[in-house]
Amino acid sequence: MYPPHLLVPMREDLTSVGFEELTTPAEVDAAMTDQQGTALVMVNSVCGCAAGAARPGVKAALAVSAVKPDHLYTVFAGGDVDATARMREYLLPYPPSSPAIAIFKDGELVHFIERHHIEGRSAQMIAQHLEMALEEFCSPANA
Repeated sequence: MYPPHLLVPMREDLTSVGFEELTTPAEVDAAMTDQQGTALVMVNSVCGCAAGAARPGVKAALAVSAVKPDHLYTVFAGGDVDATARMREYLLPYPPSSPAIAIFKDGELVHFIERHHIEGRSAQMIAQHLEMALEEFCSPANA
């Protein structure tokens, strides 16, 4: 567990663009249960690939994509341990991964970008990947 004050700028990197932080298992369940529409979930982290690729890539994709998810959620691995553990239950069958990016449609996990798909890739590559996934899974034409 990291000291909470160290995580503030990393949390704000996502909340400043509209992500809702889920900090308890109950908040995760409320967000994910009976969910209608689409949701983008970012498992945030303190690692370099979160700061250098994942968060900037997610923000860039959301800034340029014509298609937006209905909901933006984030949990912080190493900060909100219980909430992250609960979110990882919704991310099964994938193993724990942070950072990670998921797209849900009507409560069903439809796309997942694991850490090993983030490491070694640029923010631009992550953004392009995510923009295509948003188009595929969040577009009303693909409902």
